[in-house]
Amino acid sequence: MIELNADIGEGCDDVRLMPFVDRVSIACGGHAGDAASMRAALALAQAHGVAAGAHPGYPDRVHFGRRALAAPAATVAAWVGEQLAALADEAARLGVVLAHVKPHGALYHAAAEDPKIADAIAGAVARFDARLALVGPAGSCLLAAARAAGLAALAEAFADRRYGADGRLVSRETPGAVIDRPADAARQAACIARGEAIETVDGGRLRVVADTICVHGDNAHALRLVRAVRAALGR
Repeated sequence: MIELNADIGEGCDDVRLMPFVDRVSIACGGHAGDAASMRAALALAQAHGVAAGAHPGYPDRVHFGRRALAAPAATVAAWVGEQLAALADEAARLGVVLAHVKPHGALYHAAAEDPKIADAIAGAVARFDARLALVGPAGSCLLAAARAAGLAALAEAFADRRYGADGRLVSRETPGAVIDRPADAARQAACIARGEAIETVDGGRLRVVADTICVHGDNAHALRLVRAVRAALGR
């Protein structure tokens, strides 16, 4: 059965979201998050029996990590390692074992297409803890790098974002890129789970193969969306 995940620790209503997901990725000091928010998110995941992982991003809080920063691969690896270590420290204090790493925002998209960035992230994760899975878009450079580094790879799709014909997520600046109607998110998630094609933003059809489906915790309609998606998945 396909799982449901959310990105949390970003200053949103994580408490009400938690009962509906199987896995969470926690902001760990790059685009958002601090020690207190990490502890709170980890405690929530622990209380609900939800797998917890790191959600490292570009260190750019002004743009919420959604703007790519020009940096060499070694610097990207250092950013990921530092943020992962910060979350792992808090997790150790609570007795939580981290399960995965999922890059955030612009870093996620850069790693999906740039082999150097993908290798830098996978290498940083493998050096830190080779038992961690790496989450990324199906068929992406990031998942290829994860496997090459000996990491488990989890292919991800999105219930609340529109796709283009090329299989990439449509830019948030494009009208309609973010899905805010629960019925639409539920329909897209159900199609992905059943292996059926979804409708792209330009009216085409696209099949997205995934192990896990994400609903963004910072979506203003996150709670209604995740409830509808969970119901559509028969959970």
